[in-house]
Amino acid sequence: MSATESEWAPGLQRKVYVNDARLSDDDVAAMEGTYNTKIQNGRYWYDAACGAWGLEGGPCAGFMPAGMTLGGPLMQTASSGDTGVFINGRELHQLDVMALRRLGPVFAGRYWVDAYGSFGFEGGPMLGNLAAALQMSTKSSGNAWTVESRAGTVGGDGEGFLFFNDGKTSWST
Repeated sequence: MSATESEWAPGLQRKVYVNDARLSDDDVAAMEGTYNTKIQNGRYWYDAACGAWGLEGGPCAGFMPAGMTLGGPLMQTASSGDTGVFINGRELHQLDVMALRRLGPVFAGRYWVDAYGSFGFEGGPMLGNLAAALQMSTKSSGNAWTVESRAGTVGGDGEGFLFFNDGKTSWST
């Protein structure tokens, strides 16, 4: 069924698309319950390999658990990027590249990134870890902070942060 046809399907009141595929109202309600947040109708992209997500045509807005079966396949054009830097097949938006440059130089190319922040060239071995690089840059800034709760530990420097929970790390810049 095409996206246009599904707009008229009975039982579909919400208009939430992920990677160009419409989510059912039941799936949207389940996610809202799981994450205790209201999901606005709209068009989103989601990278199942690393958990990154954003509004269609825009940069990364945050991180969710990786590996979820959510929407369609991630498209190269999801962020309307023109940077020549690809992560897990998505060409990065200028703002994504600017954020990564806070950790060091960013070179055009095709890379993979996993849920732990490990990265490398597509088809190649791990070259490093973005979460560790962010943690090191936070420590060197002199303005590091952490907050612990039952949900996990969050730390940052005012420019980026890390979230630790059950041995998994999420990062944002």
